[in-house]
Amino acid sequence: MTNLFRTVGTGLVFLWAAGLYSAAATDVSPLITEAPAGFDGLTNGLVDQATFDADREAFEERDGVADGLGPVYNAQSCAECHQSPLTGGISQITELRAGSLLNGVFTSHPGGSLINDRAIHVDAREYVYDTDNVRTLRTSLNTLGDGFVEAIEDQTLLSIAQGQPSFMRGQAIQVDVAEMTGARRVGRFGWKDQHGSLLSFAGDAYLNEQGVTNRLFPDENTSNGASVAAYDAVPDPEDIENDIDRFAEFMRATKAPPLDAVVAATPAAIAGSALFNAIGCNVCHTRDIVTAAPGTSINGGAFIVPSVLGNKRIHPFSDFLLHDVATGDGIVQNGPASTRTKLRTPPLWGVRTRGRLMHDGRSLTMTDAVLRHGNEAALVGLAFRALSDAQTRQLLAFLSSL
Repeated sequence: MTNLFRTVGTGLVFLWAAGLYSAAATDVSPLITEAPAGFDGLTNGLVDQATFDADREAFEERDGVADGLGPVYNAQSCAECHQSPLTGGISQITELRAGSLLNGVFTSHPGGSLINDRAIHVDAREYVYDTDNVRTLRTSLNTLGDGFVEAIEDQTLLSIAQGQPSFMRGQAIQVDVAEMTGARRVGRFGWKDQHGSLLSFAGDAYLNEQGVTNRLFPDENTSNGASVAAYDAVPDPEDIENDIDRFAEFMRATKAPPLDAVVAATPAAIAGSALFNAIGCNVCHTRDIVTAAPGTSINGGAFIVPSVLGNKRIHPFSDFLLHDVATGDGIVQNGPASTRTKLRTPPLWGVRTRGRLMHDGRSLTMTDAVLRHGNEAALVGLAFRALSDAQTRQLLAFLSSL
């Protein structure tokens, strides 16, 4: 351990402190500009404000049974799970997942690991089995600024992983792009990096969270593996107006979560920012990433990066890779068996807007969340514990500015 730390004051400093980004992330080319940020409900420029407002209304619209809701579902609109401090943001909402682990092999609950909390008929409800010995909650995620995340080139994320120390190296997985048959991309959305495209993400969520079938996911979910056809009177696909396109356009047109500039400028937060790097938080919570150049073809050719999303520097405080930090939920989703104990590094931009932290929402303070870090993040946790009380307050001040 002595080659990984050095003493500063009464604390320890992680020696893998800086320079762990791809070349693109540190490019100072004049062609690269800051991505627009703000909790102001304004478009980032991808579409005009009127179109953005109409897309937001679609994102907020509550579906009923006649619209195809259910038969099993969790929410009636996208905004139910993404609304703090404004539509598209994070939320206190959690979803339930379950399965079984036997002899090291994970098997999803019948019908899939997602256990929907609601149903349009009592006989269609889903529930956890006694044999499901893997059970977890997952908090909903922020979608603000995700258009910039989608515009990150695969190689940028792979380069970030290669720049990380081997014992903390993130895992990138290739996932299907639902809107382009045969296309695959590095996953970056969802707790398991299960999607690399916002349109795929929207179509999947419309089916699995609201029960609305659509052109990308046209088959109705089951209830505990059993057909729900007896309770479903709406022909598939139910999204006949292709609302998933409007959901994706809304997310692509949102601004990134902004820094609290007043807090960030305080001496405590400035010192805490340096400590964030010094103890190694920035190894996984990558500060700066630059998106692909305008005109870049992504999602198997289904989307061309426009100028408003291309060559933008963002500050997500995430590498969007999968890591085992001893809090894994035990679920295998789109990735290989090795992802069972891993989760995507949650972006910290906008984290000050939420009070339930980590994937399961069980950590109620920043300190609680940091102290849960182990395995790949064990040395970072050790460095955090070695900070003086004053340094800890400084680090927390910085985190409260994000």
